[in-house]
Amino acid sequence: MELASRKEIPVQLTWDLSSIYKTENEMEQDVEKLKSLTCRMVQDYKGKLNTPGAINACLDSYREVTRLLTLTSLYCDLAVSVDYYDTYNQERNERLSRLVSETFSQLSFINSELSCLEETLLQEAIHGARDNKCFLEDILREKPHRLHPDTESALAALSQTINAPYQIYNMAKLADMKFGPFTAGEKEYPLSYTLFENNYQYEKDTALRRASFAAFSEKIRSYENVTATAYNTHVQTEKTLANLRGFGSVFDSLLFPQKVTQEMYHRQIDLIMEKLAPHMRKYARLLKKIHGLGQMEFSDLKIAVDPEFDPRVTIEQSREYVEKGLSIMGEDYRKMVQAAYQERWIDFAQNAGKSTGGFCASPYGKNSFILLSWNDRMADVFTLAHELGHAGHFASCNSSQSIFDTSVSSYFVEAPSTMNELLMAHYLLKANPEPRFRRWVLSCMISNTYYHNFVTHLLEAAFQREVYRIVDQGGSVNAQTLNRLMKETLQKFWGEDVEISDNAALTWMRQPHYYMGLYSYTYSAGLTIATQVCRRIEREGTPAVEDWKKVLAAGSTLTPAGLASLAGVDITTDAPLLDTIAFIGEIIDEIEKLTETI
Repeated sequence: MELASRKEIPVQLTWDLSSIYKTENEMEQDVEKLKSLTCRMVQDYKGKLNTPGAINACLDSYREVTRLLTLTSLYCDLAVSVDYYDTYNQERNERLSRLVSETFSQLSFINSELSCLEETLLQEAIHGARDNKCFLEDILREKPHRLHPDTESALAALSQTINAPYQIYNMAKLADMKFGPFTAGEKEYPLSYTLFENNYQYEKDTALRRASFAAFSEKIRSYENVTATAYNTHVQTEKTLANLRGFGSVFDSLLFPQKVTQEMYHRQIDLIMEKLAPHMRKYARLLKKIHGLGQMEFSDLKIAVDPEFDPRVTIEQSREYVEKGLSIMGEDYRKMVQAAYQERWIDFAQNAGKSTGGFCASPYGKNSFILLSWNDRMADVFTLAHELGHAGHFASCNSSQSIFDTSVSSYFVEAPSTMNELLMAHYLLKANPEPRFRRWVLSCMISNTYYHNFVTHLLEAAFQREVYRIVDQGGSVNAQTLNRLMKETLQKFWGEDVEISDNAALTWMRQPHYYMGLYSYTYSAGLTIATQVCRRIEREGTPAVEDWKKVLAAGSTLTPAGLASLAGVDITTDAPLLDTIAFIGEIIDEIEKLTETI
């Protein structure tokens, strides 16, 4: 069955963007306000940021510019994300993207002029206004890496062009890539990105699962060169910018805004590649035994431990699960979950041209918007809980902090989301002690939460690190190189327990994270923090929950290490990660023991 067009989707399955703007005309009015405010700021403040009063007055206006930019651009971008076939929305989104570039170019004088001021004057300004404090502290931190004002203005004006590789990737993947049907046995099946990633890769029928993977891989392989060219262009741009700004390496440049060290970055990849791999190989062997497979292939890794015990869950039923599962977070959190369903924050639809995977966008002063494709699986409940973790995080920090203080480091940003997955799992374990149900929940923790964050995204990160090492040495990458690097990464992790084919090597083509800097590794970093905090909540209850709420409200006023410390976790050492890896191993051991007794 082919996916429906967006126009055929029932409205109750779609999100409601009218909570940002009731009409497009309202959005256009804010566009005009934005243009007018930008012009006025140039006139009033350019060349005049020489007193604490002028600095803070300018930044007060800049906060409003940031708010208007966020609302107008997200309103347009979210409309495109659910239907890449809609040319009107694409053109409107392109126009807003150009406006964003123009605005940042016009206002680039703010950062440039502030960077040239004496530290004593900036400190006076910092003491003069709470809402601009962290912004000004970041100016001081960024001083050594600022370029000439004219160069900064030009780079800001070129931001749409600089981000073009990501747009090319999405257009190739979501608009141009048309999948034909494939055959398994004597039956023909439809195929698309969404159908494969949300259905077929979990299929218990081995012949169907492997045939779908082969057909899926054949199609994406036909786009490997254009995708590789887009990616190489992106990483070369990042290297050029790192050099221009005086960073010692592209790693230093990309980690700088995360406010973490290279040691923290490399630790996450190295320890998981070394210490987690044996546990996951054991899990692969267990799947092979349960399903009676002669050879464990890469396309078999997403199958369930107990495919016959996979409760179907409707959207309405998911609401009860999520409300009860996250109830430990308190009444305000429960009301947020209720509002997400009642006020259509969530786009559940499966339609042609829609972005794959899931995400949550949380514009300042508005509710969040969650994208996923509902398949009536408990895995969808975990995905929804994950995205509601982002929604709850930003509902808290957006209401507690200045808009300047809501750009949470990507090192930490996946902690609240993965925390919700763990809370859901612990709720389900307590709700039903029956052994088969317990095994099913534990296997969901491994196959969804930990596999997704500690395996899928971590292997992306290990692969990505090798790409940047090549780029840092002045090299470039093409499809052949990228296929080789991904295949070697997968083989290193899975060893001889999983056959890694040339089709598996194409995995690098499937994720957009490579266009977001050093983001892939942060999933495991966030889940490390979440695991430790969740275990603390299990031990201590309310005090640990209250500390976690303080963390959620803190936004970006603290570094990742500071946020983790507030929650009682010291991420400056190996201990939290090693403990988390050991915990994963314990879950796999229990799944194995339960399998022997069921």
